[in-house]
Amino acid sequence: MATPVKSNSRLSFAMERTGQWVFSQEIPTDVVVEVGEANFNLHKFMLVAKSNYIRTMVMETKEADLTRINLSNIPGGPEIFESAAKFCYGVNFEITVHNVAALQCAAEYLQMTAKYCDSNLAGRTEDFLSQVALSSLSGAVVVLKSCEDLLPMAEELKIVQRCIDVASARACSEANFPCRTPPNWWTEELSILDVELFGRIIVAMKQRGAKALTLASALITYTERWLRDLVRDHSGKGIKCSGPTDSDLRIQQRKLLESIVALLPSEKAAFPIHFLCCSLRCAIFLKASSACKNELEKRISVILEHVTVDDLLVLSFTYDGERLFDLDSVRRIISGFVEKEKSMAVFNGGDFREVSSSAVQRVAKTIDAYLAETATVAELTISKFNGIANLVPKGARKVEDDLYRAIDIYLKAHPNLDEIEREKLCSFMDPLKLSYEGRVHASQNKRLPVQIVLHALYYDQLKLRSGGADDGNPPDAVKTRNQLQADVSLAKENEALRSELMKMKMYISDLQKNNQAETCSKSVGTRKLTFFSSMSKTLGKLNPFRHGSKDTSHTDDSLGVDVTKPRRRRFSIS
Repeated sequence: MATPVKSNSRLSFAMERTGQWVFSQEIPTDVVVEVGEANFNLHKFMLVAKSNYIRTMVMETKEADLTRINLSNIPGGPEIFESAAKFCYGVNFEITVHNVAALQCAAEYLQMTAKYCDSNLAGRTEDFLSQVALSSLSGAVVVLKSCEDLLPMAEELKIVQRCIDVASARACSEANFPCRTPPNWWTEELSILDVELFGRIIVAMKQRGAKALTLASALITYTERWLRDLVRDHSGKGIKCSGPTDSDLRIQQRKLLESIVALLPSEKAAFPIHFLCCSLRCAIFLKASSACKNELEKRISVILEHVTVDDLLVLSFTYDGERLFDLDSVRRIISGFVEKEKSMAVFNGGDFREVSSSAVQRVAKTIDAYLAETATVAELTISKFNGIANLVPKGARKVEDDLYRAIDIYLKAHPNLDEIEREKLCSFMDPLKLSYEGRVHASQNKRLPVQIVLHALYYDQLKLRSGGADDGNPPDAVKTRNQLQADVSLAKENEALRSELMKMKMYISDLQKNNQAETCSKSVGTRKLTFFSSMSKTLGKLNPFRHGSKDTSHTDDSLGVDVTKPRRRRFSIS
């Protein structure tokens, strides 16, 4: 298809120049050639002499006199047709690496080949292509770039494949024996291409035996050129990538990234880990396919021992640095690394649970520092925190001061955790592996649960009683841990009993208060009864019948009244 007209001013300038060399023939024009929005007033006899396509149209037309020819589908558009028309008129024109492919396609379209005329346009463009354009890497890349708008004709004419062959061969040569500075200048040359053509060059370089590092250099340069805002910016203070991920731009970037990842060489350690982390964050943000993300995760896990805290933070945070991504990728990367190390340990006949390699120890230290950096983020729950920390085998942490620091930072950032949540957070930390300074700090840390504080205190006391035994004695450590567990359970029982005792004391105190209140009320009632009883006694003394009555004739026997006569008393007058 013809390319659209670039600008009206440029088109009018071209028409002005065309008019100058056409009308210099002093013969009136007899045909108008339409190419897109441009019209060329030309002579039929000049065109049919070189172009079999136009000759056929003139001869086979049903019109009495063909005055208009439409060539809007000519490759290259009006500018390329102007050069072809100049060739028909014998006017000099310039062939460059930018237009040679379009001129050759136009020559094929217009059938301006040696079959119909000697020294035709197709022969002239072929000479320039083979002798000039394809003699260097830069020329081949520029011609290949121009072919992006000339497909599929450029592919049918083998122009694309010839450029790929030259570019891949020259790139391999420059990678092995650089002749310019900087040595990787050729990667910048290749990065101007469309991803499909670039991928074909990478495949051709693989077939020529290019090293993995050579291919990685080209892929990194290409990725940083086309995904600059997503791959290079990792400071957390750069672009705001809060736009929709389903926009046309994001869709194009997603397809581009997936194509680049598909081109990665099979050697997992060929790429820097920082580049892989940035690419994975880009894949997560663009919602790339699972195959794309899994490939990047596997490559990171293979060389995780070389990762830094900053690399993991790049992978974990969004581009604005304000919130966490989904941490599932981090967990899968760590799990993949641990599984790889476990397989190596089993293959070497070792016990992975007891003895950890230096790589696992470095990764454990990095993960603890990573947890300390992310502990202040609200999105990091206790389950996510523990899930990442527990991925590292216990034997990988010889000293757990870094893990304790991460836990302490988490407790500071989340002050509203209850005792159960704090115990859950500290459940995977072994106080026996803290240094002396760590145990001293833990024993005075009010944020820690009581169990951890008791562990720290008891261990120091045990070391004092044992005369400072060596920390690295496994049997003693096992006995100490068992004794600690027993003491902790006993301490918990004592605390429960102390709590019940306090409740009982409070209950007894309440009962005593109630009894005192009842006693006071009873004492008041007793005093009132005593007063009335004293009055009764006083009145009783005045009663003339208090010793009984001698006249009992009117007394009812049924009342049971004692009618016994009083004893005779002897009254003497002294």
